[in-house]
Amino acid sequence: MKKITSFWASALILAALTGCKKADADTVITVGATPEPHAAILNLVAEDLAKDGYTLKVIEFTDYVTPNEAVESGEIDANYFQHLPYMDSFNKEKGYHLVSFAGIHIEPLAVYSKRYSDIASLPNGATVAIPNDPTNEGRALLLLQSAGLIELEDKASLTAVPSDITKNAKNLKFREIEAATLPRVLADVDAAVINGNYALPAGLNASKDGLFVEGADSPYVNVLCTKDGKQDSAKLKALAAAVQSQKVKDYIAETYGNGEVVAVF
Repeated sequence: MKKITSFWASALILAALTGCKKADADTVITVGATPEPHAAILNLVAEDLAKDGYTLKVIEFTDYVTPNEAVESGEIDANYFQHLPYMDSFNKEKGYHLVSFAGIHIEPLAVYSKRYSDIASLPNGATVAIPNDPTNEGRALLLLQSAGLIELEDKASLTAVPSDITKNAKNLKFREIEAATLPRVLADVDAAVINGNYALPAGLNASKDGLFVEGADSPYVNVLCTKDGKQDSAKLKALAAAVQSQKVKDYIAETYGNGEVVAVF
């Protein structure tokens, strides 16, 4: 009788522990994000999610690769740092299964310089630093084309690289550099094309400091991303609703009043 009682007690404890783990998995939302504005926006809604019974854990990353690897492997539930073209490119390159479950904002790409005050002042032979990841490099070159500095092959698009340049009237030289390090090399080059989430922490304001800025109609929407199959879970639906709220829209408008970040919902 004692052995039977002991058996059922152990079974009940195991069931309770398993239930706790399942409850934790259902109520804890772990999201990877780059610091600004992504992590800042997520932390803004942590209390709102807590009221709905969810615990939000934000893990900050400073690169564009690790947070996608962590989502694909299941280490984290979601991430918030990238635009759709980058996510699609990553899936194609790595064979991953990443999907967007909410579009949040755009961060206009801009050309910055410590040496020149306008785009026309860039001299012949100027060195321009650009992101070296596939979609952002193409995006940077398309921006320089829009500024009238270069021309690209007709077929060149998001995957454009310097070898796709067909006209370079100022004989610009390009340094292909990891996006996160671009603000640090700005003083060493004539100009650099920098993503908003790296420009902001470096004190760069696209509207005030940018020599040429991407338009607000940009297709590069920053999204909440997860692994395919998880996007319909209750906790990720709750996360999407919290981030796509008037509170976040007001925060973006007040914090980034010069258009450095623009809400799209």
